[in-house]
Amino acid sequence: MSEPTEVEAAFWRQPLPNLFHALHTSPRGLTTEEAASRLTSFGLNALRPALRGTLLRLFLSRFRNPLVIILLVASAISAVTGDRASFLIISAMVLMSVALDTVQEYRAGQAAERLKRSVAVHATVLRDGRPRDIPIFEVVPGDAVLLTAGDSVPADGRLIEARDFFVNQALLTGEPYPVEKHAIELSGEADLDTADNAAFMGTSVISGKATILVCRTGLGTALGEIADSLASKPPPTSFERGTRQFGLLIMRLTVFLALFALLVNTAFHRPLLESFLFAVALAVGLTPELLPMIVSVTLARGAIRMARKKVIVKRLASVQNLGSMDVLCTDKTGTLTEAHIRLEHHVDIMGRESEGVLELAYLNSHFETGLKSPLDDAILAHQEINVSAWRKIDEAPFDFERRRVSVLVEKNDSRLLVVKGAPEDVLRLAVAYEADGVQTPFDAQTRSRAEVLCDEWGQKGFRVLGIAWRRVPLDHPHAVVGDETELVFAGFAAFLDPPKETAARAVGDLAKSGVAVKIVTGDNDLVTRHVCAQIGLPVSKVLTGAEIQKMDDFALQALVEEANLFCRVTPAQKNRVILALKARHHVVGFLGDGINDAPSLHSADVGISVDGAVDVAKDAADMILLERDLDVLYEGIREGRRTFGNVLKYIMMGTSSNFGNMFSMAGATLIIPFLPMLPVQILLNNFLYDLSEVPIPLDNVDESYLSHPHEWDMAFIRNFMMVIGPISSLFDFLTFYIMLHVFHAGEEMFHTGWFIESIATQVLVIFVIRTRFNPLTSRPHPLLAGTSLTVVAVAALLPLTPIGATLGFVALPLDFFAILMAMVVVYLLAVEGVKRWFYRRLAARRF
Repeated sequence: MSEPTEVEAAFWRQPLPNLFHALHTSPRGLTTEEAASRLTSFGLNALRPALRGTLLRLFLSRFRNPLVIILLVASAISAVTGDRASFLIISAMVLMSVALDTVQEYRAGQAAERLKRSVAVHATVLRDGRPRDIPIFEVVPGDAVLLTAGDSVPADGRLIEARDFFVNQALLTGEPYPVEKHAIELSGEADLDTADNAAFMGTSVISGKATILVCRTGLGTALGEIADSLASKPPPTSFERGTRQFGLLIMRLTVFLALFALLVNTAFHRPLLESFLFAVALAVGLTPELLPMIVSVTLARGAIRMARKKVIVKRLASVQNLGSMDVLCTDKTGTLTEAHIRLEHHVDIMGRESEGVLELAYLNSHFETGLKSPLDDAILAHQEINVSAWRKIDEAPFDFERRRVSVLVEKNDSRLLVVKGAPEDVLRLAVAYEADGVQTPFDAQTRSRAEVLCDEWGQKGFRVLGIAWRRVPLDHPHAVVGDETELVFAGFAAFLDPPKETAARAVGDLAKSGVAVKIVTGDNDLVTRHVCAQIGLPVSKVLTGAEIQKMDDFALQALVEEANLFCRVTPAQKNRVILALKARHHVVGFLGDGINDAPSLHSADVGISVDGAVDVAKDAADMILLERDLDVLYEGIREGRRTFGNVLKYIMMGTSSNFGNMFSMAGATLIIPFLPMLPVQILLNNFLYDLSEVPIPLDNVDESYLSHPHEWDMAFIRNFMMVIGPISSLFDFLTFYIMLHVFHAGEEMFHTGWFIESIATQVLVIFVIRTRFNPLTSRPHPLLAGTSLTVVAVAALLPLTPIGATLGFVALPLDFFAILMAMVVVYLLAVEGVKRWFYRRLAARRF
């Protein structure tokens, strides 16, 4: 006997006999021996957990980041040169940052483990023709599995037989309503959402019973694809790309300036050890050693502020990613809509609201037994009607062939058969219609008008039921299918999952703030278009899951920019949409709450889930909304931008000031016969400057900055550094001239004068650089202002203390401070002028 072959992923499109043939099995299932053989061939029916390394391996992997490497080198050099303070500070900052990243990544790996635990433990299969309970991991392709209400489906399979078989597959599709499954043949266009002849691993049986032919197991299942995607490492986020690029930029500058200073000092035959220590201090001075602390504190403060606005941050880096986000992909159900069906209209054949239609629909739903659909719940919740005078006689329950349910009820001397179901079928069975209490025989024109009205409701996104009735004799004892003839058509009941009251405003606010909203849903395009119309979201282009299935990644990338509606998409297709948008250099957020959303939450720059989501989705997400509302998310986005704005302030101020200072030091080696500043003085200068910037996480951010998204832009940071940095160098060289030719300073006096001037210009320029606008109208946080002024005062007074003398400083004449004040004012005015020119000419749209 030849070996069974693995069937294609879309097995539901194949005829059932072909599947039996390919899998070498029958409706009686497998023999015990054959099942054991297949277990060896196909492997265990299990989901692979995320490929997590040990905590130690994850910890060590963080040290590949260029910025971390630079800081570690600076720390090691500080230790070798005896600068214990710098060694301890830098080492502590690096270890804190790396440890935080490691713990967050390790915890993120829990999503796949949660997914694995969501699958059943045992399954009932036919072995040797008899039912047998086995561990789920022993289920193999070709098995016949018996399913009843309450079971969890153990593998992907095709229905062999089914009776009143309803399955909740929200786990895969995101749609919360039970779906009826049937042992039928489907067209070649059916996808996972419309595979009504198949059941999938992890979905739950609501009612009925069925036998399925197992076609795919383990990672070959639809759920297995989700687990596999969670095990893979997602593409780098905007924050990760930005910090890496910034680290490389600093590394290049540091190496260049340090080598330049060392070579120049060596060329002038200065002491080698002293020249080396100067180059080392120069390198450390250019290194933003407090960056990990500033970033962590800023992100943590942003997370605390976001928590007050009902957004819980799980991974700190996602705070910045949220601020940079320019595309939000979201499901429709529960985010834009209320997530429950509501009866919107009950109209007669003329389209007029009718209480009679509502009463008939209520009678049918009230007395119907068995599984009530969400439509029944919506009818009963719409308005309470007193039906105590009515008595149920019998019913003809719903089935797939008829697509309707009938109840036989009695009141006083009247016995009615009330029918509710698919409108086209109910219309077909009706011979008359009722309007304003008058019954009129159907003619072709009226029937056509009714069909048009039904189509119009459907095109607006409504789910529509037809309501009809007929009077039967009082001695009629049963409701049978044969009674569903010669009906009187009462009208239509139209249902909708209504938009949230806040949805339209939130979508408008997001659009104004530069975030494009794209809907990615398992629902059909008619329903989704109607919701978009109600919330004021223009539909630019629609892509369906069937269309996406036929595209390669490059074709999809070409279309995702324009499309803002993705309908009937599978979990894998959702993930492809996210990756395509990222490939187009968007910072992408994804809002989802189901297991089917986990791959997209994993791949997005910022994965957003909600408090009521399944554990797998919450584990895969970066942040969780305590309220499922885009208003909450909008406030979170503003906090993310505020946080990123303060991180960027530190980088721009630190790089431009440090670059200017270090450039001056490197240049000074060419024109000054001694070291322009001692190594210990350079390190103290850098420490005091960093100390002045510690309150940056508390600083205010201009309102205009919060109005649109921002990304890490290394070209922008580099240009800003190259434009603003040399201005401080010009004033440094002016200080050199004044110290040497006005005050005729020796080494100690020169070191002292430049140290104070350097601190004053570096620190006070914070007030100019921290805002794009007039620094007099954009007020800093009081603590930032107080700390900065205190640091300048400490630098000015330090030469008068014993510590200053130990560090090589001497007292300066009062004339120096008068000149210094004038220089600082001119310097700040110069930076303000150049800053305005820079933003107007080089960065008008970037800040």
